[in-house]
Amino acid sequence: MEKHIVVGVDIAKAVFEVAVSKEPGRVADKRRLSRGAFLAFLAQIPRGTVVMEACGSAHYWGRKIRELGHEVVLLPPHRVRPYVTRNKTDRMDAKGILEAYRNADIHPVPVKSVSQQVLVCLHRFRSGWISSRTAQVNTLRGLLRELGFVIPEGIEKVLPQVRVIIEDADSGIPEGLRAVLATACDEIQALGESIRMTELQLEAVAEQTPLVERLQSIPGIGLMTSTALVAFIGDVERFPSGRHFASYLGLTPREYSSGLKRRLGRISKRGDSYIRMLLIHGARSVLCHAKKAKEHDRLRTWALASSGGSSTTRLPSHSPTSSPVSPGPSGSAGATSSHAPTPLREPEPRKALPTPELHE
Repeated sequence: MEKHIVVGVDIAKAVFEVAVSKEPGRVADKRRLSRGAFLAFLAQIPRGTVVMEACGSAHYWGRKIRELGHEVVLLPPHRVRPYVTRNKTDRMDAKGILEAYRNADIHPVPVKSVSQQVLVCLHRFRSGWISSRTAQVNTLRGLLRELGFVIPEGIEKVLPQVRVIIEDADSGIPEGLRAVLATACDEIQALGESIRMTELQLEAVAEQTPLVERLQSIPGIGLMTSTALVAFIGDVERFPSGRHFASYLGLTPREYSSGLKRRLGRISKRGDSYIRMLLIHGARSVLCHAKKAKEHDRLRTWALASSGGSSTTRLPSHSPTSSPVSPGPSGSAGATSSHAPTPLREPEPRKALPTPELHE
């Protein structure tokens, strides 16, 4: 009976370090392979488990290795680093991957499909273009303020006013800046068109994905959040409960407890900051519209009460939603909590210090 083979791979751009283990804790074979010889080597060995870090190009190689009949396990890089002892080399990295694989507490990262990576790329491009556009607008407003032109905040207000200033011959703008400012306005407009084009592409992909439409039925989750959840999270059934999903996103409180003392602080923020940002904005949108509405359903009544909004209903001890995994609009951390949040005590007013008397 052949032993199960575990292959630890430290992937790179051109050179791959491979460590083959047939017994736990021992490396039977070590090889340094080129990019072209990597798949050929895996096709020759018996079927086993190939372990890699979830870093750049790992999902591509994971799909290729699965086609050869091997099982693929991707581990979070920050959980593998403690197992790399002594110096940092490719050989020690491959051995550390094998040691980290033996730890059952390290949850593997699912291999993304091509459709998921398409959504990831669209979100990354859109996020990068939004950051670039915001930086350009802030630079434009800041430089014009130095010349005495104060422009209100908001992209929809900046471009029209700047173009009016450029076209006005008596505006007082130095002639050497008119062409540069016009180019900056054109770049901002081009970035806005690229952002809109990406959103249209996301809508087209969403129409072909039934899971996206199902997620959009949740209050506070729209096109951006639903496609991001499908792209970055994938199958939510891998989470045992909504509490585990909230912990994955960093929405659960940070705990520092010992003995009989339990200390819960703010949310840990250990998860994906991009998805957490989308969920928080969605929850804020639901609360904003709920405060303006005259009638509320059970979910919005609970959300208003938990946020301190205008609601006469007493805060329940648990969330009204019974979905075990679906991320609710007010955050899964609050939706799965078993106790109502304790209100903060108002600080006592400080006493005024006596004014010292001045003696002549």
